[in-house]
Amino acid sequence: MTLLLTGYEPFGDDDENPTQTLAEDLDGASVAGHDVVGRVLPVEYAAAADEMATLVADYDPDVIVSTGLAAGRSAVSVERIGINTNDCGGVADNADAEPRNERIDADGADAYFSTLPVVSVVESLLNAGIPARVSNTAGTHLCNNILYNARALVEREGLETPMGFVHMPLTPKMAAKKTGEGEATAGGVVKASLPLELQKRAVELTFQTTLDG
Repeated sequence: MTLLLTGYEPFGDDDENPTQTLAEDLDGASVAGHDVVGRVLPVEYAAAADEMATLVADYDPDVIVSTGLAAGRSAVSVERIGINTNDCGGVADNADAEPRNERIDADGADAYFSTLPVVSVVESLLNAGIPARVSNTAGTHLCNNILYNARALVEREGLETPMGFVHMPLTPKMAAKKTGEGEATAGGVVKASLPLELQKRAVELTFQTTLDG
């Protein structure tokens, strides 16, 4: 069996993205005896879905887990649903596209639910001591876009491939960097973070729990 993991390249005011590192580090690894193919998607509305479609055609994966950065979230967030909306929220993609209140697919379904066992995945992460929660919104940026498009692709092709999206917090290094100069030493807030090794374990457990059914 082939397990497809996607992350995203850096975007916005972040010059790194932990999900890029996760995809690169886990590429070629084995989870529950199955091979992981890790790939990094472009942060571009017009290109990410096409890249995902190519990956699905090339690798015929048995499970697809896409990941993205959600700076400020305090836990691994397993998304329940992707909605048919692109809205940059003021953060352009890496091709400078800034969609506002646009449908991803003019004739498509209003939303697609993740077909990962969302609640079971969260429970497995919590049992492993990893902060996690079910999230009922993947936003309207590229993370929601790929969840919606990949699920639409699976439906359109008549595949039974479990597919879903997981948002990751900042790493501690990124959280420290984001703290404004002098802010933390004056009692300011530091954004929540999670070490990369725990994020990696979260991905592995997401695959394993999905395979366990």
